[in-house]
Amino acid sequence: MSEILDIAAVVERLLKVDNILILCHKNPDGDTIGSAGALFWALKALGKNVMVLCSDEIPARYNYMNIAVFDDSYSPEYIVAVDVAGMQLFGDVTVSWAENCHLCIDHHPSNSRYADAMLLDGNAAATAEVMYDLLVAMGVQITPIIANCLYTGIATDTGCFKFANVTPRTHTTTAKLMEAGAEYVMLNELLFESKSRRRLAIERIALESLEYHFDDTCALVVLTKEQIAETGADGTDLEGITSMPRTIEGVKVGITMRQQPTGSYKVSVRTSTGVNACAICARLGGGGHHRASGCEIIGGLQNAKAALLTEVERELKNPTPIEEQE
Repeated sequence: MSEILDIAAVVERLLKVDNILILCHKNPDGDTIGSAGALFWALKALGKNVMVLCSDEIPARYNYMNIAVFDDSYSPEYIVAVDVAGMQLFGDVTVSWAENCHLCIDHHPSNSRYADAMLLDGNAAATAEVMYDLLVAMGVQITPIIANCLYTGIATDTGCFKFANVTPRTHTTTAKLMEAGAEYVMLNELLFESKSRRRLAIERIALESLEYHFDDTCALVVLTKEQIAETGADGTDLEGITSMPRTIEGVKVGITMRQQPTGSYKVSVRTSTGVNACAICARLGGGGHHRASGCEIIGGLQNAKAALLTEVERELKNPTPIEEQE
């Protein structure tokens, strides 16, 4: 079980070490990449030797962060994971490093506490919110590039400030990032108003697979690894469709099943108010937040779908109180 640290204790530990490796989760999204990028640039400003490692390639749309990817040019003495709730989320490239993880910085209440120590704030809308407070406590100047990284993490994990996880703190932190030079107009256009042809192709395939369950209160789409390969969709394109089924009128549970190269299915669950997505995924070995959670299911499509729908039906009939998932 991890030692739970406050921000002051994390600052103390980070300042004591010089060679640091930052780990992201596989299929990286804006929060894991943005939080890693912000910490990378902050530690660089303090004279630390630091790089970032992810099992999957960092999507090209995040190139503006200019993150240095780990190249084995030094031996890390301190390993930090950001926005990674469990060991199963690391992937083949990073899992061996994660087995010796010294610190995890996260905002998922379902975090499995795999790291030696934790900085966990389950009330934060994004790990980037936690990271902002940490960097301020470290005395690091929030430069425009750090502001861009943190804005990316917050904006993507809140659906451009539309999701229920947004709080006054979210807006206050974002305002400070804007004052620090975050290029929010450019970032909003890039992250939310621009779609690649690959994204449109994968949306078409997803809609063709759409099916409804439980009196149309559950919408489910499936993407096979062959379909994903055919469109050339990258992680950003795929992450962007996870909310699509939930936006359909009358749907309380929206599910996206994405087949991985190994054959397993990465499942993203998005729910409306009153339906606990975390409870659904937790019973399948995953977790996350009350209205946005995920898991990975091994096995054939029909068996994976049956297991998932069983848990969805259970949750719709007998909702898990939110406090049980805190």
